[in-house]
Amino acid sequence: MSIDAATVAKIARLARLKVPAEEQARLAGELSGILSWIEQLNEVDTANVEPLASVSDVTLPMRQDVITDGGVAAKVLANAPGGAVYLDPAEPNGGGFFTVPKVVE
Repeated sequence: MSIDAATVAKIARLARLKVPAEEQARLAGELSGILSWIEQLNEVDTANVEPLASVSDVTLPMRQDVITDGGVAAKVLANAPGGAVYLDPAEPNGGGFFTVPKVVE
């Protein structure tokens, strides 16, 4: 497929790009080269090729979804700014999360 300067001007107008007239011929040649390369790729036989998300057939190792650390609210609060509080889920309106004072005004 060959692209001429008029097509480049139309594409530039549709894309709201300002392309000077003296560059349109050069861009037409570059775009024609890109499209001819894509046409070469279309000639490759991919009939028996499975769709891939990755070229390497590697699966990630799975692990058990178990809690390996927890009950360290005191350690976390030691690094928190003053006024941080842990809301224990055992308490009413707890929830098991931390509240910290507002730091952005």
